[in-house]
This record gives sequence, C-alpha cells and structure tokens, in this order.
Amino acid sequence: MRLVLAQNERFAGMEPRNADLIGQAAWYEVAASNAGWQVQVYIGWGDCQAGCIDHHTWVYEVTRAGAVELLSEEGDALAGESGIRGVVIAGPTCPVVSDPPDPDCADRPVAGAVLLILNDAGEEVARITSAEDGSFAVPLAPGLYRVVPQPVEGLMGIAEELEVVVAVGEPAGDLTIAYDTGIR
Repeated sequence: MRLVLAQNERFAGMEPRNADLIGQAAWYEVAASNAGWQVQVYIGWGDCQAGCIDHHTWVYEVTRAGAVELLSEEGDALAGESGIRGVVIAGPTCPVVSDPPDPDCADRPVAGAVLLILNDAGEEVARITSAEDGSFAVPLAPGLYRVVPQPVEGLMGIAEELEVVVAVGEPAGDLTIAYDTGIR
C-alpha cells in the first residue's frame, strides 16, 4: 500500500476505504493476488455525499519483491493541481442599488490585493497578489487553510477571512474575496 501511495502525489494522505463513511471521496483497498497484492485507488469529486458524480480509479499490482505495476487507470478527467483560485472584488460601485441590478453598478475587480494563506497551525504558506482582473490562484497541498486579505488602499476596511479545505484529488476551489468600497 505504501509503495502504491508513493506513485502519485495525488494519493498523499489517503486512507483505507471505509464502507460506513458517507462521502469518502478518496480511498484505497488492498486485496491478495497470485503475485502479491492488488491495490485499487479511488478519487471522487462532485457531491460525494451522494456517491461522487465524477471519479477516477487506478489498479496496481505489487509483487512480494516490492515491484509496482499500474494495471489499469480509468474514469473522468482529473483536474490539475489542487489548491485555491478566485477573484477579488469591491462593491458597491453606485450609491443606490436598483432591482433589477444595473450592470454599470456591478462590483469591480480589485488588482493588487495581497492575500496571505495560512495553514492549520497559523503559519504563512503563501502570499499572493490579485491580477489586473482581480483573479488569483495558488497551488496547495491537501489540508485546512485560512485566506487572510490585507488592507487595500482606497477601500474601506479589510475583506473577511475565509477558511478553505483543499481535498486530495479535488480541483482548485473558487473563492470570492469581497472588499467594501464605502459607497452608500
């Protein structure tokens, strides 16, 4: 099992399959085979509480001598690197909100916003700055993180901190960091 989990960084932190656990999105199973062991690795995403809409499965053979061979790989296309991505916006941009909303009064992207990414222990693991269109992205290993927005000149206060879980095999999560323009 350890030899197989070392084959792909997506497998980091994976646990054995637990049939009693609802929503387990990543797991492995080991079964005896003629050559040694057969290890199935499963990663699912998209409503895993209901059984995962998308999934990907690998089957490996591990010999008694420790040789590892990939026998099969099938399933939905895997997302790229795990981590977080999103956009930084500021609003309101008009003094009066109308219904239906006026497209000219939509929240605007914020360029140059600095976001600190802290791990579960409160240590800074990344510092990113939003692009001209307000977008940002950072690859992260699976785990629990806090996104801590820093003050932006010309905007009122600081955007709210967000807690984010980056899961094994999950695509990067999309976040919206919202600053207040102070317009009333």
